[in-house]
Amino acid sequence: MQSPNKIAFFICIISTYLLTSCDSNRVFDEYVSVGTSWDKDTALTFKFQQPDSTNRYNMFVNVRNTNDYEFQNLFLIVNMNFPNGNVVSDTLEYKMAAPNGEWLGTGISVKESKLWYKEDKSFPFQGTYEVTIQQAMRKINEPNGIQSLKGISEVGFRIEKK
Repeated sequence: MQSPNKIAFFICIISTYLLTSCDSNRVFDEYVSVGTSWDKDTALTFKFQQPDSTNRYNMFVNVRNTNDYEFQNLFLIVNMNFPNGNVVSDTLEYKMAAPNGEWLGTGISVKESKLWYKEDKSFPFQGTYEVTIQQAMRKINEPNGIQSLKGISEVGFRIEKK
């Protein structure tokens, strides 16, 4: 008969292996909490080192929202700052809900949406890359935008091997 410590150790090793091997394509995956609302002047920043420059990657913006989110879509401004000083800026629109109002993400009380940012890209420059994400929501006929966007709880950035 084996001791309880050996059995617990074995279960721990197997669990660790399963948890890390299930997401073998992940290169970078980080979230930032915005609390109960996301201020339009708050840029969320994600920094990472150059992954293997010989591989190709897909990138995603991950958004967690609650039922307090009032809109069917989400507009974001995403900037990628390269180590050589280049900046690529994109204004992106994502569908967050179906026409009937049903959320498109996964989850029960908090929905998580994995939104395409860029696909089949490489990282040619050595050094630190920085991605900033800002919300850019506006109501019709209100050009100043929504100062405090309710219902978004966390925003993440993810890089996966292609």
